This record gives sequence, structure tokens and C-alpha cells, in this order.
Amino acid sequence: MSFGFRLLYHELAWSYDLVAWLVSCGQWQNWGRAALPHLVGERVLELGHGPGHLLVTLAREGFQPVGLDPSPQMGRLAWRRLRQARQTLTLVRGHAQTLPFPACTFDSIVATFPTPYIVEPATLAEVVRTLRPHGRLVIVSSAQLKGSHPVVRFIEWLYSITGQREALDGWEAAFTAAGLALRRVSAEIGRSQVWLLIAEPATPGDIH
Repeated sequence: MSFGFRLLYHELAWSYDLVAWLVSCGQWQNWGRAALPHLVGERVLELGHGPGHLLVTLAREGFQPVGLDPSPQMGRLAWRRLRQARQTLTLVRGHAQTLPFPACTFDSIVATFPTPYIVEPATLAEVVRTLRPHGRLVIVSSAQLKGSHPVVRFIEWLYSITGQREALDGWEAAFTAAGLALRRVSAEIGRSQVWLLIAEPATPGDIH
């Protein structure tokens, strides 16, 4: 599975949009936009920006986004998409575990359907370091199609055998250890349900 995801983000990045469309019945970009109502402030960092769809939306919605991704292939796809949208934004090639930004740079950090790198201690430490006071990490963690159509059942079967439905097990402990208070919210997007994780620096009242 890890090898397959690596190919999709690198050598096969050209096929990413098609694969995402197929496994979401065309809802992938809508699922990503579920993060928008939960962002705070203007300065937003997207971890793993992929082909750049959310960056374009963020810019059009009045945010000041910056994109980070380790994949040069994704960087090229996002750059072309931003140019077509006539948006001039900063794209950075790098890893979430070593963010190349000063402390207190961003009001919000967003990640859509990230792999487990998002809960690595180094990643969460960098999130805490680069968020401004009262900043927020918003993760679109999972989504589920509704209905009994054979295509929907097949897609849900794929999610189950790849372990995507169990991906959140143990995540809460990682956020607590990093000093982040975590809450889960959901949203209905068409005939699907989207789940998000909202993490903010913990206050004394959040510590039990």
C-alpha cells in the first residue's frame, strides 16, 4: 500500500485526479473544501498540496495560502493549475517534519486525507511551532459515500481492505502528547459524510 501511494504521488502523479475522482464518485474536491469553514485567520499552510485544487480555492476565498509538498511532480501540477487560475502563490518542496518557516507564521494549517505522517511527533511539533497563538490545524481525515449502489459498495470495500477506515486509531494520543486539544466534527457533502479533526494548542482546562 505504501508503495502504491508513493507511486501515485510521484511517478504516477499525472493520474492522481482521475484516481481521486473514481474512488470518491467525483466528490474528492468537495470533500477537501469541507475544511474551509473551520479555518481561522488569513495565512494558511496546506500540507501535501497535491495537484493544487484546494490552494486555488483558498486564494479565491480570500485566504493567503502557502503550499508544501515533497513531490516535485505534484509541485509541477500545482504550479500549472495556479497559473491557469491566474493565482500567484508560494509553493515549497519540503516535508512536514521539518517545515522551512519561522515560528508563528500561520493562522491555520490544513491537510486533506493525509497519510500517517501527520501524527508523527516531528510533524506535530512543527505544527505547534509554526502556528500563531490561537491557531488551528484542520485535517480532512476521511469520508464515506452513502447508498447501496454496487459502485458505492465496491468503493467502500476498497477502503476497508486498505485499512483506511481504521487509520485514525491511536491518533488522539499523538495529539495529546504534542500539546494539542483534538475534536472531531462531520459534514454532509451531497450523498456522503466527511469527518474532520480540529486541533488547537491545549489550554490548562483541556488537560485531564
